[in-house]
Amino acid sequence: MEIKAVSNNVGVAPRKIRLVAQSVRRLPPIQALATLSFIKRRASRPLLKTLENAIANAKNMNLKMENLQLKSIDILEGRSLKRFRPSTRGRTHPYKKRTTNIRITLEGEEEKK
Repeated sequence: MEIKAVSNNVGVAPRKIRLVAQSVRRLPPIQALATLSFIKRRASRPLLKTLENAIANAKNMNLKMENLQLKSIDILEGRSLKRFRPSTRGRTHPYKKRTTNIRITLEGEEEKK
């Protein structure tokens, strides 16, 4: 059974979150939680929250925690906010504040009662 958790328009650029996601991609979810809590990057916090949401969703579906596996972590581009920085001679320089959509998919077996 697949369990999904999604965070949209997170205020960190996708490149930065992909670096953190690469370090936990092959780990079991419980070990990934421990790893993310010790990574000292701003991008680890939204990824940690989304993973916690996915695990909570799995508990609500009566899945065994030992059998859960990370099927995929998708880091997609969210909307970009267009901003301008003032420059010399009354000009402006445009830049984009990028956001991220995080989608985590877990796979596991149901508990038998």
